Amino acid sequence: ITPPITYINTTKEKIVVENPFPGAVTGKEFEIRGKAAGWYFEASFPVSLYDGYGKLLARAPAEAQSDWMTENFVPFKIGLKFDAPTTDTGFLVLEKDNPSGLPEHDDELRIPVKFR
Repeated sequence: ITPPITYINTTKEKIVVENPFPGAVTGKEFEIRGKAAGWYFEASFPVSLYDGYGKLLARAPAEAQSDWMTENFVPFKIGLKFDAPTTDTGFLVLEKDNPSGLPEHDDELRIPVKFR
């Protein structure tokens, strides 16, 4: 059974992750690719990787691969490197960049992953 992606204040119409798939097995280095609409500020948005206990393993910006000043889908890419976790599973968190800090503008996507 593949664990589901969790959308918080967002939908498939705003962000799509092409890699990794939910429940994918990752090494200590992997690439995240997809497309997002309206998630960028200064051509990026934050991505975090947590272990099964919620410990932060890595955090870096996903970078727009084309003009981000649009409400249309814009491709993104990010490579993450991290130390070996102590759990077999974890999750990626992609967050809409929210320079206003207002909670009504927060959006989040969570993707479960497995560690090799």
